[in-house]
Amino acid sequence: MPPRRRFGKRIVRSLLPIVLVVALAILASLAYVVFGITRPPRRAYLVTPDAFKQFSGPVVKVTDELWSNPDGSKARGWLLKGAEGAPAVILLHRYGSDRSWLFNLGVKINETTSFTILWPDLRGHGLKPPVGWTSFGGREGQDLLAALNFLRNLKTDNRTKLVADRFGIYGVELGAYIALKATNSDNQIRALALDSVPASSDALVRDAIVSDTGIDNRLLNSVSRAALKLYLLGAYESKSSCELAASLADKRVLLLSGSDAGNLRYSTADLAQCFPNHANVEVRTDLPLSGFNLPSATGEQGEGYDRIVIDFFDRTLR
Repeated sequence: MPPRRRFGKRIVRSLLPIVLVVALAILASLAYVVFGITRPPRRAYLVTPDAFKQFSGPVVKVTDELWSNPDGSKARGWLLKGAEGAPAVILLHRYGSDRSWLFNLGVKINETTSFTILWPDLRGHGLKPPVGWTSFGGREGQDLLAALNFLRNLKTDNRTKLVADRFGIYGVELGAYIALKATNSDNQIRALALDSVPASSDALVRDAIVSDTGIDNRLLNSVSRAALKLYLLGAYESKSSCELAASLADKRVLLLSGSDAGNLRYSTADLAQCFPNHANVEVRTDLPLSGFNLPSATGEQGEGYDRIVIDFFDRTLR
């Protein structure tokens, strides 16, 4: 064998372990990122129905409910029943929070309108979730349709139907994206209050990576998204919010955001142009506080925000 070829083989053999170590390090890093973002931070609930009863009395009767998702997994949520024959509103929290973040808003909607309220924990969220991971909207749209079917099957004490065939969805960030996806498949969703809407699932993933790693790098984001698709085995898909909105011609829509939502404020404002019937879209992206940080609202700010949402559902679902 010529000396040059022997020398080349020696170089390859010496470099191969280094290449393997680097490759394994990259794979381990990607696994760490993907595992971390698909399992959002979980904290104690800000408020629970039992804690709420201690200072509100037994008038507000919120129950803890379970139902099945289309993929056979379990979903859970708090339920506050309204008047017989009244519409229902589902409240969907943002990535990294849970149902308790929207508890006060839901109670206020019920007290003002007598609508039935459902607060689901999105998959992967809340304490000890039935499904341990999030798909950033890939499966959650179908989960929302299952929650709607759960509401349709509710009965009064007289075995009559509790909820009318009119539904409103309130969603923040991930919750807003999910609401857009599900509304394309359910004509009985009549009203959408969407706060701080991301441009797509990819935008949600990017923000989650930056929050989890502190790094905002285009290559890292692209490779991590590819690893995420592989990890979720087809459960991840990314349609733009504008594409989803373009097919919603007959829905009443309220778009909300504020400076505290960062770039989501601009993606929400841009979304207004995507709906085919602009007359049905109301835009309030200049709020002093958005639903993105609703639990930190002061009394006056919180009341002002809640009133906008309550009035919208009261007008559009009656």
